[in-house]
Amino acid sequence: MFGGFVGFGNNKGGDWGEKLINTVASNTIRHLFTSSDSVEVAVKCNPSSKLLQGTIDSFKMNGCGLVIKKQFRTAEMSFETDAVAIDFSSAVQGKIALKQPTQAIAQVRLSEADINKSFEADLVRKRLENLTPDGLTAISEGKPVSFNDVTVKLLPDNRVKLEAQASWEDKVVPVSLSCILGISKRRRVKFEDIQFEQEDIPQELQNVSQELTVALGEILNEMVDLDKFNLDGVKLRLNRLQTEGQVLLFSGYAQIEKVPGAS
Repeated sequence: MFGGFVGFGNNKGGDWGEKLINTVASNTIRHLFTSSDSVEVAVKCNPSSKLLQGTIDSFKMNGCGLVIKKQFRTAEMSFETDAVAIDFSSAVQGKIALKQPTQAIAQVRLSEADINKSFEADLVRKRLENLTPDGLTAISEGKPVSFNDVTVKLLPDNRVKLEAQASWEDKVVPVSLSCILGISKRRRVKFEDIQFEQEDIPQELQNVSQELTVALGEILNEMVDLDKFNLDGVKLRLNRLQTEGQVLLFSGYAQIEKVPGAS
């Protein structure tokens, strides 16, 4: 499952300290994900004798097909830390313990297919089913509303098109919108400049569909908050996002207080 581990030196003598840190770091990262296609780890330390004092110049990880919490897949994830101070004795025990917090520059690539698959995850479905806010129940005459069959198409210039089916009792109304993806407070993905795509909706349903579009936009803007996905001891923040063909690219950083355990 995990292959291609990259060492931080080519010492053919095989420095035991280097091998130990690589092995422990690889195993630690491996257990953060449900599964993966590949993970590569590179630890830089020059001279390698600094390891005995617990000093590492930088730590890099690149992974493909990483599955988080069993249901959220990323096409690719990479990060590189600043200098890291670790407790070398903890590595001997098979753990990575930081002596002080560190930061890592991070990039995440999400494919259009993986984004659409994420709308089927239990954590997301709970935010889209059996909804009863006033704005929705006014439309559905007091009945809970669910948004199903959500599909997202990535467009140039950070735009996306989103389609869904709103339903309550035996009523089904298609919803279609386009918007621009943005970032708020470096931790929220925002759906901005939401436009109702009426040409995709039968004329007799356009009025109610437009109302549902407004409601869905409000729900989406409260849904993608990185603080809800943080690992224990790790705070994630976004600097930039952009659409590149059928891929959504995030770049930002992680403030690491401690190395998290398995999730």
